[in-house]
Amino acid sequence: MSDLAKVKTAARKAAFARRRTAFDAADGAGAGRLSELLAGYRGVPLAGYLPIRTEIDPLPAMAEAAAHGPVGLPVIEAAAQPLRFSRWEPDMPLRDNAFGTRVPLHDDFLEPEMLIVPLVAFDAKGGRLGYGGGFYDRTLEQLRARRATLAIGFAFDAQEAEALPLEATDQALDFLVTESRILTFGR
Repeated sequence: MSDLAKVKTAARKAAFARRRTAFDAADGAGAGRLSELLAGYRGVPLAGYLPIRTEIDPLPAMAEAAAHGPVGLPVIEAAAQPLRFSRWEPDMPLRDNAFGTRVPLHDDFLEPEMLIVPLVAFDAKGGRLGYGGGFYDRTLEQLRARRATLAIGFAFDAQEAEALPLEATDQALDFLVTESRILTFGR
C-alpha cells in the first residue's frame, strides 16, 4: 500500500467516526438547506442517492426536486466504470445494487446536470474524500468533459476536515451543503 493510500485510509477512518457521531445526534432536518439550494435549479436534471450506513439523508430534498424535473439514482454497472443514473420517483419499487445500494426496479437512464454527492469528508476548498472506489470522480470527469455539471456535496458539519489527501483525479465540489450552511466554491 502506498503512503498516499495509507493516509487516505486513516483519513477515512477518522471521518467515518465523526460522521457516526453526527448521524447519531442528527434530528433529520439536514435536507432543508439542500432543498434551499436546489430550489434555484428547478427542472435541471438531478442525480441524488439513497442514504446507506450513516450518510446524511437527501430524500426529502430529492422528492421536492422530483416534482419539478427528472431525478436519478446512481447505478453501479461495473468496477472502475462511471456511474449511470436511473430515473427515480418517491415510493417507486427498487432492487438491490452493489455496495448495499438500491436502484429503481426498471432502469430508465438519464444524464444529470447536477449531482448530490455522498462523501466521507470534505474540506473548506471544495475537496471531497469518498469511499475509495472512484465512481463519482470518474463520473464527474466524464460528464464535465461534455458540459458544465455541478457537484453538490451533502454532509454533516462534523465531516469537515482541515486538510484532505487528494489526488489530481479527485473531482472538486461546486457546493457543499450541511445541516447548517451552504458553501460555494469558485471554479
